[in-house]
Amino acid sequence: MQYLMFFVHRIVLSSLLVALCLPAIGHADWYKDEQAIMGTRIAVEFWDEDKAHAEQCAEQVFSEMRRIDALMSPYKPNSELSRINQQAAGQAILISEEMFKLLEKSLQMSQLSNGAFDITFSSVGHLYNYREGIKPSEEDIQQSLKSINYRHVLLDNTNRSVRFAQPGVVIDLGGIAKGYAVDNGIAILVKCGIKGGMVSAGGDSRILGDRGNRPWMMGVRHPRKKDAVAVMLPLSNTAISTSGDYERFFIEDGKRYHHIISPSTGKSVSTTWSATVIGPDATTTDALSTTLFVLGPEKGLQLVESLAGIDAVIIDAQGQMHYSSGLMPPTPELAPAGPEVR
Repeated sequence: MQYLMFFVHRIVLSSLLVALCLPAIGHADWYKDEQAIMGTRIAVEFWDEDKAHAEQCAEQVFSEMRRIDALMSPYKPNSELSRINQQAAGQAILISEEMFKLLEKSLQMSQLSNGAFDITFSSVGHLYNYREGIKPSEEDIQQSLKSINYRHVLLDNTNRSVRFAQPGVVIDLGGIAKGYAVDNGIAILVKCGIKGGMVSAGGDSRILGDRGNRPWMMGVRHPRKKDAVAVMLPLSNTAISTSGDYERFFIEDGKRYHHIISPSTGKSVSTTWSATVIGPDATTTDALSTTLFVLGPEKGLQLVESLAGIDAVIIDAQGQMHYSSGLMPPTPELAPAGPEVR
């Protein structure tokens, strides 16, 4: 696939990934709404001439997001995911078909990436508290590191159950669940008869059709300048996800501790600032953006080039931009970050 890419030095963003509005069609008929769900900003925007119908469709999307959050949040003690973490080390746990399929997809992504994507990262990851600026000790990391291995998650298709192969395993679907929720949101809009629109959840977006006979202009945030865009992408009928080290983090003694954990070390990945993936569905792009962030530019792009219908832009820890062969190179390269805006 070919996308025209160009560098923008300064455009204000209100979130990680934003669609910039185009005046091609009367604004009154573009319905927009957003809510805070799943610990992030959920936004919908679509063309609908009937406001009442638009409001009903949007509320269906938000209701679906709340349902998935209640099912898959690691922070809700009564969620199905929490029940798995609480019980699966001791016995096989019967789970819903929906959860089984997403766990299955997660393990497939782990196999594809040779473990760079691994939902058991939380075996160490849950020891970090980014709001409070708390990190685990080296001893705690090493003690829990043996529990990070996607092969510890054993699925049984005959009775639709999951079991952990050893104690201490904790799973987190944060690298795939938002993309899954976005895909479900788009499916709802399709059922509503919507032809052009977008659903986004933080750094994950999926686009339905175009925006008034023009592509949606999607901006990827500059990793070190809060109100600037690094790359603009004109997109239609596709999904795009960005993982960045600026989403949840704290800085201590000049070192950044963020939520994207390397499964091999139990520590924040330090080689990448952000990874953006374009592909057919948000479940896949969500998982792949995390994967590429962990792998870094060289290995990450090698993986991308082996996959049909996938493109990517990776910004490394020196602020250099790396892109897959399906994208035209942006000119110029990402400028030096300068003073960081915290």
